Amino acid sequence: MIEFEPDRFRWEQITDTLRQRITDGTYPPKHLLSEVQLMQEFGVARGTLRKAMQRLRDEKLIYTIPNLGSFVGQRT
Repeated sequence: MIEFEPDRFRWEQITDTLRQRITDGTYPPKHLLSEVQLMQEFGVARGTLRKAMQRLRDEKLIYTIPNLGSFVGQRT
């Protein structure tokens, strides 16, 4: 679990962490981002994690396939 900064929303901090993992290659293209695993890792509720995931979708860093999950997109 990460130590959250008290003056920023948790979902923003999770977004920053996941974005960094995507851009540095920790999560390669087509890597499945498991909500359950990420919720446990960060110690947050599903709604908080989903806000972070939505921001990454908006930035085109991940994509979601209904009934399959969210995946890291191809880097350009």
